[in-house]
Amino acid sequence: MPDTPVLRLTGITKTFPGVRALSEVSLDLYPGTVTALVGENGAGKSTIVKILTGIYRPDAGSLHIDGRETRFASAQDATRAGITAIHQETVLFDELTVAENIFLGHAPRGRWGLIDWPEMRRRAVQILARIDAPLDPSTPLRDLGIASKHLVAIARALSVEARVVIMDEPTAALSQKEIEELYTLIARLKSEGRAILFISHKFDEIFRIADRYAVFRDGAEVGAGMIDDISENDLVRLMVGRDMDRIFPQRSRSLGDEVLRVDGFAHPTEFDGISFSLRRGEILGVYGLVGAGRSELMQALFGITRPSAGTLRIDGRPIRVRAPADAVAHGIVYVPEDRGRQGAIAGLPIYQNVTLPSLERTGWHGILRPRREFDLARTYAERLELRAAALDQDVGTLSGGNQQKVVIAKWLATEPRVIALDEPTKGIDIGSKAAVHAFMADLAAEGLAVIMVSSEIPEIMGMSDRALVMRQGLIVAELAGEALTPEALVRAAAGIGAPGEAAA
Repeated sequence: MPDTPVLRLTGITKTFPGVRALSEVSLDLYPGTVTALVGENGAGKSTIVKILTGIYRPDAGSLHIDGRETRFASAQDATRAGITAIHQETVLFDELTVAENIFLGHAPRGRWGLIDWPEMRRRAVQILARIDAPLDPSTPLRDLGIASKHLVAIARALSVEARVVIMDEPTAALSQKEIEELYTLIARLKSEGRAILFISHKFDEIFRIADRYAVFRDGAEVGAGMIDDISENDLVRLMVGRDMDRIFPQRSRSLGDEVLRVDGFAHPTEFDGISFSLRRGEILGVYGLVGAGRSELMQALFGITRPSAGTLRIDGRPIRVRAPADAVAHGIVYVPEDRGRQGAIAGLPIYQNVTLPSLERTGWHGILRPRREFDLARTYAERLELRAAALDQDVGTLSGGNQQKVVIAKWLATEPRVIALDEPTKGIDIGSKAAVHAFMADLAAEGLAVIMVSSEIPEIMGMSDRALVMRQGLIVAELAGEALTPEALVRAAAGIGAPGEAAA
């Protein structure tokens, strides 16, 4: 194992408004070595990747390559220094060919500075052959599957002779066969002396391919070392060993009758055999890793997609949900994770965003009544403590937390019985998180049944009466009471058996 890191981060700190994303973080990457970066969502992994690739600049700390301090003013500087990233969703261009994607930004040039197309194709063939990628350089990227696009991203890394290759959840959308092929490629990159930073939630692959580990928690490094010197159990403890006594609303839990029952819900590609029930006043947490099928299940319950099997019941009566309008009519609403594209409509004022699904209540014989719209929007804006200059303010100018409140207000104005919140506090500041948590508790106290999809373990622990854990489209655990622990959530989501048991 090499003694000298090719890249060293020391004392890296990065602060955004309302949150410190990284606090004096250090990280060493060694040539010919795979270092697994492990941590919960929000631990700071994405921020460190953006610093390494020149997208963010740290507020404090230093970055050394081969012992020399380096600063990146742009992503191009990081690329020139030999650092490249392969993301879960590859950052490539579908309308360009394989060769054009490989050499985008650094294509070989001939006379007069023009692109030398034959030379670019020749080099692309050579690089693809190095990684045993059976791809035609002239194929448009849009014609390739996800696994082949990953090969193009790796070929691009090799085309700039990258010394540090960052892989961010690269196996999330791959089949088992494609994952095995990726492992072979990683072994080849190691043999060529490249330093690999491997970010994953999957413990089986971490312990299979990593040589070293580093654990981030709440923006700080809490452990690092050789993978052979740590057990799965200890790694789990490092990940979730935070103070679990964070302030969440104190709730007097009083659950009522069953409101929603889901039986045998299935989708051809996303989930299968989903069954659960939900009671009045209950907050049901749904936890899982990327690709577990949580959002897809919520979208099917709301009628955005159609299941291939299964039944829904409200108050014991079967219902059919073929479109979101059907769901709303039966009292089921869904606040999506991507509020920017699926929730709020930028360009429209706040009051129109709030009243959009409730126009039959605010209109009269098909004619809009702005005064009624304002009154309805004001009611829910005040309940959610929305911070805005006026209700006719463009929703696109609000902060992330206030946009989230607008989306929640929009669906609460329909007076639902069941509300599904998908990552309700994702990307919002601490103060707004507390407001959303308090409001969720109020909703449950008023008898609303709440489904909360969350990747944050403290949120699941602090807000849920029960928690379902999804993995690969299946519900693999239902946890409540003393059984609902951080370790149990992580183990079920990652397919790790209890200590002494085989992985699932």
